[in-house]
Amino acid sequence: MSRLGRILMEENHIFAEAHCDGPCGVYDPSSARIAGEAVQSMTKKMLALENPIGSGNNEQVAAYLNTMSRYAAIKDEEAQKCKDELLVLWTDFFKPMHLEAHPQLHTTFWNAAKLCSACKVEVSEIHAQELMDAIEEIHHLFWSVKGREVPWIRAS
Repeated sequence: MSRLGRILMEENHIFAEAHCDGPCGVYDPSSARIAGEAVQSMTKKMLALENPIGSGNNEQVAAYLNTMSRYAAIKDEEAQKCKDELLVLWTDFFKPMHLEAHPQLHTTFWNAAKLCSACKVEVSEIHAQELMDAIEEIHHLFWSVKGREVPWIRAS
């Protein structure tokens, strides 16, 4: 089935139906975790990169700027991926009955999405760690709703 689900024709009108953006029914917070880990890794690499600006060595400065810009681009891209993955879980997987059982659900996702944005505009180890903590909380929330105990395991 296509990403839109199915298309219906009724009285010369076309309607598209789907229960979510991708009607496969496969959800897992691990994709958000992987993106969050990449954000944290790039943040640490950016902060550890030795700054040769002012050394007078143009090749070292150019290499530094090239590496720093690549790290920043990856960090920003992964933060957006993380945000997208979290928003899909929040808006497509979780239902009103989950909110009744977990009243902190909206606040948890709102804060996690805001941390994704903060990680895009800053280079903060604190916010990168807070993002990982939020993703871990969402991981446990997600699997508890599914009635499964899945351990939190990081790739890095």
